[in-house]
Amino acid sequence: MIRLTVNGKPRELPEPTGLVAFLESLGVNVQFVAVAHNGNVLAREDFPGVALQDGDVLEVVRPVGGGSH
Repeated sequence: MIRLTVNGKPRELPEPTGLVAFLESLGVNVQFVAVAHNGNVLAREDFPGVALQDGDVLEVVRPVGGGSH
């Protein structure tokens, strides 16, 4: 069992999982997201090379539309 912390909340995965597959399982469009993995902000081109392991910490940030009037 892989235990992660995602945006401050515990998550469990049955096995090591690639970051892209994990994000897609959450319904996240990897083109429009910023990810910090264990405190390091990842470049989008690095996402496919990241395999999530037990104890990893992710912060996933989706941009919010809007602005000032």
